[in-house]
Amino acid sequence: MDLPTAPARNRLDSKAVAAAVIAVLLWASAFVAIRTAAKHFGPGELALGRLVVGSVALLAVWALRGEKLPPRGAWPGIVVSGLLWFGLYMVALNWGEQKVDAGTAAMVVNVGPLAIALLGGLLLKEGFPRGLLAGMAVSFGGAVVVGISSSGGGHGSSVLGVLLCLLAALLYAAGVVAQKPALRHGTALQVTSFGCLIGTLACLPFTPSLLHQLDRAPLSADLDLVYLGLFPTALAFGVWAYALSRSTAGRMGATTYAVPALVVLMSWAALGEVPAWLTLLGGCLCLGGVALSRRRS
Repeated sequence: MDLPTAPARNRLDSKAVAAAVIAVLLWASAFVAIRTAAKHFGPGELALGRLVVGSVALLAVWALRGEKLPPRGAWPGIVVSGLLWFGLYMVALNWGEQKVDAGTAAMVVNVGPLAIALLGGLLLKEGFPRGLLAGMAVSFGGAVVVGISSSGGGHGSSVLGVLLCLLAALLYAAGVVAQKPALRHGTALQVTSFGCLIGTLACLPFTPSLLHQLDRAPLSADLDLVYLGLFPTALAFGVWAYALSRSTAGRMGATTYAVPALVVLMSWAALGEVPAWLTLLGGCLCLGGVALSRRRS
């Protein structure tokens, strides 16, 4: 997974598109797996278990390929993305999915590309799409609609779930923007492997409770945890970093538009969950704002 030349970074080539598609499909499945595993594991415990499995898999591949430690210039981005994206993001998302259904969580979290575009323009000098501010306003309105829908009947915990998913979106965006500069110095495998390890170390305080919950959880929940670690974490984050190294953060963030629709279909098929019509309307507004923010003049 060597870094491409400078011109290749400015476009999405066929390999980057294929990698992004794999990441999107696996991340969509993660929302459903988290929803089922969260019945047996706490937010931090689920994050730690998933990260341990992912770290072992990634570091095994790193060792087998004979790659070196990441160069010094890559470590700031690895540490920040590891803490924010691999660590805090997963805890916030797991907690949020204890309060709202998988489809709602996916729709709210996917305002992340808008935040990526904003942070990428500010910090990475990637520029600002013409409709960015308008897109932010539309997405914010959509989040408000989702919150109103989730609070129907006085279920305040659902509002908390929406807020946690918004927090996860911001952490995800900050993690992507932090990861992009690291990929200028290290390979995608180096950046992903050690970012996942940093996230694991940050979640180690949950170790005692994770061991207790593993002992009590059914085999199906344990398999969900292993699946989350191997596929939506190790494989998906790895191919995402590869694709990100070949494009801009804002453009890559836009590839996740399909995740909410996939999650709604998957959660309907696997869990029998379908978001309320008002929630779907708010989610469409969120995604419409993201799409508007990515329009170019």
